Amino acid sequence: MIREIVRDNKKLMIKSVEATINDLYIIDDMIDTAKANNDICVGLAANQIGESIRIIVVEMGGFFVPLVNPKIISHSKTTYEVEEACLSHEGTKETTRYHSIEVEYCDRTFTKKKQNFSGFVAQVIQHEMDHCEGILI
Repeated sequence: MIREIVRDNKKLMIKSVEATINDLYIIDDMIDTAKANNDICVGLAANQIGESIRIIVVEMGGFFVPLVNPKIISHSKTTYEVEEACLSHEGTKETTRYHSIEVEYCDRTFTKKKQNFSGFVAQVIQHEMDHCEGILI
């Protein structure tokens, strides 16, 4: 089901709680909502559709891939400055991102995974994980 994008900063600033296996139903709504906005959407956090749980979806290879309870466990020493847009806000904001990250997460079956990401995908993951922390970009 396509959900409305949350634009209320007070709601977006609430730190998300760990997702449980009972929360996985939200993934389909997140993917539907991201696809409905895919002309401008490359990632989405659950709190952007009103669910304060740690689930993000990120476009990779033409598909929106869910990462449940993602945690960055290591990152490159090098960073870069970039301007980012967000579905929940108008305009752009400058921020600092790591060039590469290693992330632990669960997939949509709650199977634990560990994966390295770099470039634009790493940037999107960091942006969506900021949403989970209540950080506005």
